[in-house]
Amino acid sequence: MEKSLVLVKPDAIQRGLLGNILNRYEQKGLKIVGMKMIRLDDALLREHYAHVADQPFFDELSRFMSSSPVVALVLEGPNAVELVRIVCGIKPTDMGSIRGDFALSVQRNIVHSSDSPANAKKEVMRFFKEEELFEYEKDEWKHALAKSDY
Repeated sequence: MEKSLVLVKPDAIQRGLLGNILNRYEQKGLKIVGMKMIRLDDALLREHYAHVADQPFFDELSRFMSSSPVVALVLEGPNAVELVRIVCGIKPTDMGSIRGDFALSVQRNIVHSSDSPANAKKEVMRFFKEEELFEYEKDEWKHALAKSDY
């Protein structure tokens, strides 16, 4: 099974959307195998956003992401990275997605999700220790998917 990282960002935490967001992932059949509330420090932000750390908007992004705790999630399921991206949506106009239903701007877009299986592995390791991830049976897949889907 594939894993994907999600960060529920400060705008979602401040607006009390965590329960709604978790519900979306669970309703789609994704299994939560890791979850914790954390504050992002400068070193972690620079590592996570290394691809944009030299951009003019990085300081504002860093201030925003450290302005409140975030909730880090590891979700697991068949094709989890792609599925999480679909549930999240790309922009605030993607109605029916988390961003489409809750985001108010492109910059304050509620959630971060891994964009590829390779990045998901790196991001999960960046935010979680091995012992913070849980393995357990989830029979729902056997009832919701054909055997060839998982």
